[in-house]
Amino acid sequence: MSNPDWRDQREAKLEALHERLTSAVEGLVSGEDWGRAMVFAARFRSRSFGNTLLIHAQHAERFAAGSVTEPWPTYVAGFRQWESLGRSVDKGQRGYMIQAPVTARFASGSPSDANSWRKLGFKERPKPGEAVRSKIVNVKPAYVWDVCQTIGDPVPERPGPELLEGRAPEGLWDGLAGQVLAEGFSVARVADASALGGANGMTDYLARVVSVRADMDDAAQVKTLAHELAHVKMHEPSDDGPARHRGIGEVEAESVAMMVAAAHGMPTDAYTVPYVSGWATTVKDKTPAEVVRTTGERVRSVALAILEALGTEQVGGGDPPGLDRARLAQARGVRGSGLATAQARALAGQVSAVGA
Repeated sequence: MSNPDWRDQREAKLEALHERLTSAVEGLVSGEDWGRAMVFAARFRSRSFGNTLLIHAQHAERFAAGSVTEPWPTYVAGFRQWESLGRSVDKGQRGYMIQAPVTARFASGSPSDANSWRKLGFKERPKPGEAVRSKIVNVKPAYVWDVCQTIGDPVPERPGPELLEGRAPEGLWDGLAGQVLAEGFSVARVADASALGGANGMTDYLARVVSVRADMDDAAQVKTLAHELAHVKMHEPSDDGPARHRGIGEVEAESVAMMVAAAHGMPTDAYTVPYVSGWATTVKDKTPAEVVRTTGERVRSVALAILEALGTEQVGGGDPPGLDRARLAQARGVRGSGLATAQARALAGQVSAVGA
């Protein structure tokens, strides 16, 4: 595991893997299906945190009562907004009440003076040279509906992550869990995604708990644990540091998980590429490929640290199975010293049989 040549080869392969991820993300987000879905999503107004909570609470009540079919709200819009997208509210579906802002226009000839701003009346024009700003002065009730409450034209969906299937490499869960414990966190398996707000895994920095849903295949659970371990190592909240963009954090954590999984012969492209693409599009002023590319060195160093601390059988070093470089060097040293005993000859013969 510590052989310098093997480590160099592994680093090169991880770098190539990250470059492949960058290209895959770039290809996906520039695709026609993705573009249609992004245009669709862009036509929804953003919601405040308070309104998000209101929507989730009301949707949960409707789901419990059996009036909506999906446990979580997804796309939410007003009545006329849905009509502009070729859909209409299904008969009998009640909207979710939210707070809509009421704005007013203010004008000032001295914008730097906070007391100089005056409210403009209806259709009133500002005086020549005055600056004009809109401010929220009140809120009013408004109604929105989730997509599952509507009927009409199909909603273009972005490609979604596909959970890994099958068994995980032996010892990988225990090795990753051991590193989580070493960071001062406990590891918990929860029944399903409902315990994690719809997520596959979650890191609670206050409670110091990493949770993974247990209703997935072993491979998906292990990949998720690697993702959360990356969060533990990379994204600990700090009072004296700037808040890290959520999208960048998710790109980094999933990229690390991809590298750890790949080093164990577990391809995760079907999950990782759509997941990373989705989060990378949330980073302002950067293309998704730029986001992935700029995180590369940080991702690779964390992935290498995780891999170095694992005692698992890993692929990607480039040596054929059975090759023991340390024993080979020892055998060569024995031959070079002229002490070619029968034991040394037998060892050298064994090594040369598997290749140098």
